[in-house]
Amino acid sequence: MNFKTYQNSSTQVSEINLVPMMDVLMTILTFFIIVSMTLSGQQRSLNITLPSTQAPGTPVDAPDPLVVALSVTGQIGVNSDIVNEAQLANAISSYLGKNQQGTVLLKADRQVSYEQLAQLLSKMQAVGGDRISLAITPE
Repeated sequence: MNFKTYQNSSTQVSEINLVPMMDVLMTILTFFIIVSMTLSGQQRSLNITLPSTQAPGTPVDAPDPLVVALSVTGQIGVNSDIVNEAQLANAISSYLGKNQQGTVLLKADRQVSYEQLAQLLSKMQAVGGDRISLAITPE
């Protein structure tokens, strides 16, 4: 018996070079990582203008504001006089009746809770104090 050996091309193991394919995949992955980082930073930021603590100055014809103070204990003061809520309502309505362009300046202690401040603001707004400014100290 005579055996002949044939070299068939289908029996050869073909080699696939994976290094160029891995280079391309890493480049694409790097591109998407960089793009996602830049886009996520833009979506989170808002274009807002923050208020400053430096007032440009009060106009000459503006009346003196009505100063309302709120302490940590909940005491309310109007122009350095301690008042209750009914007296506060009367003071605000009479002030705004005399001064159409007048404003109410609210000075609250730093330690006052937000809840106390919100309650006082809602009471002042119910009386008609729609021009209320919060006093701040520049740092």
